[in-house]
Amino acid sequence: MRITTRDAATGPVLEIFGALDYVHAPEPRQLIDATPLLPGRRLLLDLAGLDFCDSSGISALIAARHHAQAAGADVALAAVPANTLRVLRIVGLDRVFTPYRDSDSTV
Repeated sequence: MRITTRDAATGPVLEIFGALDYVHAPEPRQLIDATPLLPGRRLLLDLAGLDFCDSSGISALIAARHHAQAAGADVALAAVPANTLRVLRIVGLDRVFTPYRDSDSTV
C-alpha cells in the first residue's frame, strides 16, 4: 500500500494505491485522522490505484466520513474501481458517499 497526499482547491486529496484490507487499513485511517480539515472543505479519497478493498477498507472509508463530518467538512470518493463500487452499492454506501469519475470531476 502507498498513499500520497496533495492539496487541491477544495481541500486535501489522498491517493490510495494497493490493497485497502485488514493488514493495510490502519495506515490510511491514521493518516486521515491526522489530516486537518476545515469546515466547508472536502476530503477527497482518490481510489484510482486501489487494487482491492475488503470490509476493513470499507470501515476506513466510513471512518473518513466521520472524521470529515466532525470537522464540518465533506468527503468524496474519486475513481472508485468497479468491484469496490459494487460493494458500496450492495451495502448502500453509494448513497452515503458521492462517487466521482476522477479527482478532477469533484471541483
